[in-house]
Amino acid sequence: MIRFALHGGAGVIERSRLSADREADYRHTMEEITQQAKQRLLDGESAAAVVEQAVISLEESPLFNAGYGSVLNADGVVEMDAAIMDGEGRRCGAVAAIARVAHPVSVARALMDEGVHVLLAGRGAQRFAVEQGFALLREEQLIIPERQQQLLAARAENRVSLDHDQDVAPFDPDDITGTVGAVARDLNGGLAAATSTGGMTNKHPGRVGDSPLIGAGTWADNQSVCVSATGHGEYFIRGQVAYDIHAQMTYANASLAAAAASVLSRVGAMGGSGGLIAIDREGQLALPFNSAGMYRAWFGADQVVRVAIYGDE
Repeated sequence: MIRFALHGGAGVIERSRLSADREADYRHTMEEITQQAKQRLLDGESAAAVVEQAVISLEESPLFNAGYGSVLNADGVVEMDAAIMDGEGRRCGAVAAIARVAHPVSVARALMDEGVHVLLAGRGAQRFAVEQGFALLREEQLIIPERQQQLLAARAENRVSLDHDQDVAPFDPDDITGTVGAVARDLNGGLAAATSTGGMTNKHPGRVGDSPLIGAGTWADNQSVCVSATGHGEYFIRGQVAYDIHAQMTYANASLAAAAASVLSRVGAMGGSGGLIAIDREGQLALPFNSAGMYRAWFGADQVVRVAIYGDE
């Protein structure tokens, strides 16, 4: 009873703001990654291995704010956050404000597998990556021209910007933050989640969002649910979104749909926007968001891969 879902960010995603070619690129990329994940799960790979590989693929795409093509901080540098969590024993690893690596999610996976620490940040995370054999890139190797233009616009208006702000408008908490993530249920019933992001354009160096914080942007427990969130990270941290879904299901016997809706409603009440993807131990899926859209792809009980972007899909 395999299941899988991925996301590529949630926010003000409207048909009028995406060209036909750009929309097609998003849909094709998400469908291809989901089909690959499905085959890996059918081949017996673990949920943790599948979500890591899916996020690696998303990090490699310049369409998304993670890995290659991440947004730039106030110093013009790419600083990234990532986490992975295995529902078996709640094993997890995370890195925050890490620079010069191609795949932060894989560094997080190495940290999880080492089993000593859960979260490393900044230079310490980068040092760990080198110790584990990851290559350090030149800073410019992760940068694409679009992100440089976004930073210049943000600096000119002295603002911090969430990603996929196609009109480069002043900061709006309802606009999108470009996080990527994946959740999966494997043939053995194992659950896992992984999340990766470049954060916000023109953010203060060292800023850390919800993605690498276990219980905020990422969670997995084989007895309940796996969750990967996307949105305005500060609100998802305050709401402990991913863990709260687990808590409502575990301690209040809430369904996944009810728990996810409740938690996201609280985020909205605080002024935050975004979404999440989740799969519970029974294989139920939830992909709610309180913004105009969310890049997403999944397959459920019928094993049919579906891709959606807008709120009316």
